[in-house]
Parts: sequence; structure tokens; C-alpha cells
Amino acid sequence: MIDISDILSGLDEITEGIRAVFDIQDEAREKAFVFSRQVIRSASATIKTVHRRELESARSQLAETGELVSQMLQAVADTPNLRFGGFVGDAEKEYAEAAITLAAIAGEQLPTPEQLGIDLAPWLNGLAEAGGEFRRHVLDLIREDHPEQAETFLEAMDEIYHVIMGFDYPNAISLGLRGRSDALRGITERTRGDLTNALRQARLERRLAQLDDS
Repeated sequence: MIDISDILSGLDEITEGIRAVFDIQDEAREKAFVFSRQVIRSASATIKTVHRRELESARSQLAETGELVSQMLQAVADTPNLRFGGFVGDAEKEYAEAAITLAAIAGEQLPTPEQLGIDLAPWLNGLAEAGGEFRRHVLDLIREDHPEQAETFLEAMDEIYHVIMGFDYPNAISLGLRGRSDALRGITERTRGDLTNALRQARLERRLAQLDDS
């Protein structure tokens, strides 16, 4: 006859070992989650500062964001199941978006994932979402009567879209990149229409001015 007490004799020891590991992971998750929210807020502040063209302040804010990212990743360094994807990946994405937006508007080379110290998929998703910030910059330039300068950023949006399109991988690998690629396509086409209208208006105004001078 089977003695159930013999079968379950080691159960408490097994589950207590699991509980100890889960306690460590839960503590790491709570700590990293706090940092992730701070990263997202700091990245958003960086982008707002960039759009105000306060680039030195934006660089300082981005450096603070990077430090928060480092602290977040350190918190989950011993828990790889928390490191990739989820809220950690979302925070890395926001950091990448802020860094890429700052570099582009400052006329600097884009930072690499290695330079930012983040994973590859969040960097690509940050690149895709930076297209929305490029659109905002294009509209700012149009309002400032500099539509010709805005063409550079429309070209950048086109290039980013075609690069992102080449990463046709499952969401488990790309972390939603396909959906962001579709969104970027729509944003780029709307921006193209806005800029085309602005350039036509600018050409018309120049012709009218020439007629007035003749």
C-alpha cells in the first residue's frame, strides 16, 4: 500500500526553496519597477526639453535617464526572467526614443544599443517611436516657416520606416516592432502630406512676392 506521507515527505523542503527564490525575484521586480517608472518620466522630460531646443538641458536630463536605466538593470541583474521584455523593455524603449530624438535634432549620429547599454529589441522599438517625435519637429519647423529644413526629417522618417520593415520577426523576438512599423508608416504619410502642402504654400508666397517686386 502506498504511503502518501512518504511521497510528500520532501514537499515542504522543495516549496520553501522555491519560495525563497520567488521572494528574491519579487523584491527585485518591485525595485526595478520603481526605477522603470522613473525612467519613463525622465525620458519624457528629455523629449520635451529637446522640442524646446534646450539641447544642453536635454543632454543633462538624458544622462539622468541613463543612470536610472542602469539602476533598473542592476536590480534585475540576477533575475534574467525579469530582465528581457515586460516593463524593463518598455523603459529601455523610452530611453532609446529620447536618446535618438535628441541626437537627430542636435544633428548628431544616433547612439547604438551598446552605447546606451540596453537590449536590441527595445532600441529598435525606440527608433520606430522616434518617428512620432520627428513628425512633431517637422510641424514645428513648418510653423516657424522653415519647411525646407523639415524635408530632412521626413527623409529620416522614410529611411527609418524602410529599415524597420526589414525586421520581420515574431513579437516574442521583436517585442511588437511590426505594429510600430505600421504606425510609423501612417505617421510618415500624414507628415508627407502636411509638408507637401507647406512647401506649395511657401512657393506660392515666393511667387507672389516676386510679382509684387516686379
